[in-house]
Amino acid sequence: MTTIAIIGAGRGLGRAVARRFGSEGFSVALLSRSQSRVDALADELGAEGVHARGFAADVRDPASLAAALERATAELGPIEVLQYSPLPQKDFMRPVLETTPEDLRGPVEFSIYGPVAAVHQVLPGMRFLGEGRGTLLFVNGGSAVTPGRAVTGTSVAFAGQAAYLQLLHDELRDEGIHVAQLVIGGQIVEGDPEKDPGVLADHLWDLHTGRDRFRLQISAD
Repeated sequence: MTTIAIIGAGRGLGRAVARRFGSEGFSVALLSRSQSRVDALADELGAEGVHARGFAADVRDPASLAAALERATAELGPIEVLQYSPLPQKDFMRPVLETTPEDLRGPVEFSIYGPVAAVHQVLPGMRFLGEGRGTLLFVNGGSAVTPGRAVTGTSVAFAGQAAYLQLLHDELRDEGIHVAQLVIGGQIVEGDPEKDPGVLADHLWDLHTGRDRFRLQISAD
């Protein structure tokens, strides 16, 4: 049995993705800063028949993130799918003329250092699984493609992450490891026909299985 590791797992999109992939036989590693929250979510999913376990990690601490992914692999099995989808902190979103160099440190650690650390940790195992198995999924807000002057930190950091993902996609394509990005404009809304967590989880499943597109963008309208 292989595993999906969801970095930034919560009760919205993370739970929906865990259910979607769990229904396909995946074990689920739930990663967030709060051990108690991911433990509670793992218990809830377990009651639904999903094999899940929680692991505490801080995406702004590369060593913490790598160690949590290593534990997840040891306890649940090889990581076939990595999803990087933590919610940015509110203090990352400052107007452009008020943004200082120090204000960019957190967003860059969060959206660039974190993904790089996660990819370096899981990539050797994906290569071991063989061609056509490994998938690296990333979920971003709309500022990843359209910068917003009121959300400077995420706009700058998401742009850097998008460049990294494109380079990864081009470099790993011939190895059969798929890299894909889901860009969600606006808020995730339960019951919305386009932005309900379950609908978005289906899109992420399709990105993993279809393996034929780099970016899927859901508009804010």
